[in-house]
Amino acid sequence: MNHRDKLIKEIRGESLGNVSNQSSSEELFQNEVLRPILELQNDLFIASFLNFISKYKRDFYTKSVENKLSIIENAIQKDIKFRNALKGMIIALFTTDEYALYIQNSSNLNKRMMNLLIERLKNQVQLFDEDN
Repeated sequence: MNHRDKLIKEIRGESLGNVSNQSSSEELFQNEVLRPILELQNDLFIASFLNFISKYKRDFYTKSVENKLSIIENAIQKDIKFRNALKGMIIALFTTDEYALYIQNSSNLNKRMMNLLIERLKNQVQLFDEDN
């Protein structure tokens, strides 16, 4: 393992979620790679979404919670530039071996990645109030 990969694994920390012998390779990747990265990058994701709001959704703060949740989901699923920026924040913390695994099944892993991120941001919707 090269120096960069070793540092990345140290920074990310341990697996999050359940990993068992019955876990699929995608579940393993999700819990061993994606979840720790999402947790590590959480503050950056919040800052990035706040920037998205200020540029493209200035009326976000006047919306109901239900509408805010919908905006979060649509921003990540439909705004390709924003989605790719978020994906880059995650992929940048893959080791070279993890990247090799990722490119073999990137479509399914991208879906998992974005769904996890959507849920993470939705669960923190209160951080996107104007008062904060």
